[in-house]
Amino acid sequence: MTTFVLVAALVVIVWSLFLGNLLRRKRPAWHWYLSGYLPTAWRVLSTWRKVAILNDLAISRRPPRGLIGDLLVKGEPLRPVAPRISFPWPTRTGLTVAVRLHPGQVPQTFAGAADALAHAWKVHAVRVTSPHRGLVLLTATGSDPLERPGLVTAPVQLLSALVGVLENGTAWVMDLLMVPHWLIAGATRSGKSTLLARLITQLAPQPVALIGIDCKGGMELGLFADRLSALTTCRREAVAVLSALVVDMHDRMRACRTAGVRSIWELPEKLRPVPVVVIVDELAELYLSDGTREGKAEAEQCSTLLLRLAQLGAALGMHLVVAGQRVGSDLGPGVTALRAQLGGRICHRVNDPGTAEMTLGDLNKDAVTVAQSITSEEKGVAVCTGPEGGWSRARSHLTTTKQAAATAHQYADLTPDMPAVDRALNALAGGEK
Repeated sequence: MTTFVLVAALVVIVWSLFLGNLLRRKRPAWHWYLSGYLPTAWRVLSTWRKVAILNDLAISRRPPRGLIGDLLVKGEPLRPVAPRISFPWPTRTGLTVAVRLHPGQVPQTFAGAADALAHAWKVHAVRVTSPHRGLVLLTATGSDPLERPGLVTAPVQLLSALVGVLENGTAWVMDLLMVPHWLIAGATRSGKSTLLARLITQLAPQPVALIGIDCKGGMELGLFADRLSALTTCRREAVAVLSALVVDMHDRMRACRTAGVRSIWELPEKLRPVPVVVIVDELAELYLSDGTREGKAEAEQCSTLLLRLAQLGAALGMHLVVAGQRVGSDLGPGVTALRAQLGGRICHRVNDPGTAEMTLGDLNKDAVTVAQSITSEEKGVAVCTGPEGGWSRARSHLTTTKQAAATAHQYADLTPDMPAVDRALNALAGGEK
């Protein structure tokens, strides 16, 4: 017996000092299953009734008033009844508990108690969702999976990019075939540029044409010039390139109509035009006018051309990824119309609530609140929408400037030619001379 106790103690010491930390770093999911899940599940089951009562999640089946002789007494009745919960089922990063609501209870009450539940169960966070009426899911996260987003991998297909990790520990993938157009908002040093760099480095090895529109003189997207089929550095060039893309889009329509198909993906591979991804860095630079007639005309042209690409481009292999520090209705009605066509939404830390509302408000008000709570220390953290309409916190993989430039140079030979775009830029350069 003494020998068994000594061996057990030795195993615990080795686990605590060496194996546990190694497993936590290399295989966080395994570490959770082996050492985190069972104690947490026990805390959930053993504390549920007390936590529910303290946070007004329990109800009483007795009336709140009664007669004692001829005296009417009012007050909270004793013996409250907590809602019934399921057994805590494990996930890769935590556990999930289903709660059957009593009549009259609403999910908002449980959402307000999420922090209290996280403290009682000693977990990183508790997320409250309601898949259908009468049921609430409490998803507890044992540790923050966003601390080490580089540990997650996933297979990458055409026009999809593994950009980071979601708060549930799974891969964060931007799939342009499933969600054709994206809006990315974020203040300076929030992680927006890092996300764009990660997206481009993921798309660089694929047979797609990348068009960069960076009206800040190309300071951001210029890093990827070797892999870009075109790079515009001012609004006048952007108008020329977008106009050429709209013409190309009509040519693709004609090809599909001739072949009797509804998208380029139904065409034979040898007749299929190359997919195009247009990446716009700093949307406001395209919409803000300097007050001159020429400036207003260019801004209106950019608004119209972007909207046409967003409305018609998905089936024709033309995709938009639009990013900006400030996205608001003050930029003009064209921004609101464009926003409605951008099904994918990503919001990093922003400097004003209007941008978070513009990015996520038409989809989910809770997502707006969570996006506004992102701090300046949480670089790369964002709230993103999912393909099925939900939302999640996420964090992008760190892609350094050196890595981005090296990747662009490595795959420079894969850059497709865009003759129509080249002609438009050459004509513009000739006219300016």
